[in-house]
Amino acid sequence: MNFSDVANQEQYPFSLPDLPYEKHKLEPYFTPESFDFHHGKHHKAYVDNLNKIIQDNTIMHEMNLEKIILKSFNSNQTIFNNAAQIWNHSFFWHSIKPNGGGLPTGRIFEQIQNDFNSFEEFSKEFKQAAVSQFGSGWVWLVFDMKKLRILKTSNANTPITNNLLPIICCDVWEHAYYIDYRNKRPDYAAVVIDKALNWEFANNNLERAESFYSD
Repeated sequence: MNFSDVANQEQYPFSLPDLPYEKHKLEPYFTPESFDFHHGKHHKAYVDNLNKIIQDNTIMHEMNLEKIILKSFNSNQTIFNNAAQIWNHSFFWHSIKPNGGGLPTGRIFEQIQNDFNSFEEFSKEFKQAAVSQFGSGWVWLVFDMKKLRILKTSNANTPITNNLLPIICCDVWEHAYYIDYRNKRPDYAAVVIDKALNWEFANNNLERAESFYSD
């Protein structure tokens, strides 16, 4: 199964994907400097590291990124960490957008209403998950057995290793917010939810997830 068309890459050598928007477009909430470091240095380092680590592993040269993640999970932590972080960051760039956030529309809104009772309750739980994640990690909205649920993962861990279908995510590694928000992770999480979440992306992912479970 292909978990994400935008986060997966087909084969080695892997590359740093372009941001799906110009880096100044999310001002004043995220500065270009923040993207310079988060995307241009941290994300790029994972790409460079993975390519170097597997340069002599010709078997993995024929695998796409998701297959490398699944194969290295619980067997090679170094490969997994870099491969998963390439995937996670790629997914995150599409989880936010200029003029995003706020109340969603379409199927994702209906499903949130069904599974969280209200959008306000979802927002509260998603923010609490982001704030309470100890140390570095991620907060995900995933589709699990035909229901949405919020999932926290630490470090490079990702829902796809549990065969869960990600809908949207928030990066809560310190490098995601420290330039613009210093140590104020709650403020960062609130801005992601209220001003940046890409509900169109979430709707597209939910449609794919529902199609997968209906097959």
